[in-house]
Amino acid sequence: MATKKVVKDAGKTSETPVTAKKTATKKTKKETQVEETEKAEKKPAAKKSAVKKTVSKAEKAAETSAAEKNKPVMIETHSEDSVAETVEDISIAQKLLSLYNLQQIMSQIDRIRVIRGELPDEIRDLEDAHEGMQTRINKYHEDIENLNAKIAEENTKMQDAVVAIKKYEEQQNNVRNNREYESLAKEIEYQKLEIQVAEKHKGKHQVEIATKTEEIAGFEEKLKEYEEVLAQKKSELDDIIADTEKEEKELMEKAEVLKAKVDERLLTAFERIRRNVRNGLAIVQIERNACGGCFSTIPPQRQLDIRLHKKIIVCEACSRIFIDHQLVESQGKTEE
Repeated sequence: MATKKVVKDAGKTSETPVTAKKTATKKTKKETQVEETEKAEKKPAAKKSAVKKTVSKAEKAAETSAAEKNKPVMIETHSEDSVAETVEDISIAQKLLSLYNLQQIMSQIDRIRVIRGELPDEIRDLEDAHEGMQTRINKYHEDIENLNAKIAEENTKMQDAVVAIKKYEEQQNNVRNNREYESLAKEIEYQKLEIQVAEKHKGKHQVEIATKTEEIAGFEEKLKEYEEVLAQKKSELDDIIADTEKEEKELMEKAEVLKAKVDERLLTAFERIRRNVRNGLAIVQIERNACGGCFSTIPPQRQLDIRLHKKIIVCEACSRIFIDHQLVESQGKTEE
């Protein structure tokens, strides 16, 4: 009996480790399956995180490169600003100097034209008077022609009236009663009145023709005087022009060259100012703290702005353009 129990116990003892191994193997298989599923789930998440990391790294690199590009360099920006300012100052100064040189040339041309005096204006007035007198003479000749045509019409009316009177007188010889005779007599009287009216109009037209003819004679005498004076004035002007023509032509060529260097809007303003002022000075310097054109006082701050050459400044009173005398002197020194 004891042996059987031992055997049973041994059987039991021998069975237990085998079953334990089986359960262990079963557990490990399940665990491995679970672990594999967890790993499979974690892999895409890891891939996504890796992709995100790579994308974020690329974005950060792009941002850093863009920031480095856009990062202002203090030395370069200061140098560019200074260069831009100097270019602007030089351009404004050159514009002012070009206008000043153009003003000097135009002033010389004005002096040459002043030598001619009032001859051009006198010649222009004489030409206008000569042309007006000629048109008046032509108009009077047309009026005389119209009056002669009216006189011819009055003559035809008179002739027609005479013919009608003869006709009515012949009819009076063949009348049958007094009523016809009286009617014909009235017609004859009417035709005689027509002749009188025509003679009156004819005489009036003849008087007008006579007066206009006399006036034409006077106008022709004045026209001859105008022609003589005009020829004399033109000869004097031609002599003066012959002396100064070459110099004026050279100055005009220089002026055209300088005009090409000036801005169109600025040149238009310059020419407009020259037309509006008496002495023809469109650009002036400051003399004794006042405008060189109208002598109005210039404030110190405005004088400082003129010296800086940052922009073109005009006089508030006369609209003349200002230029600093130091700029003009520096130009003279460079030319020397």
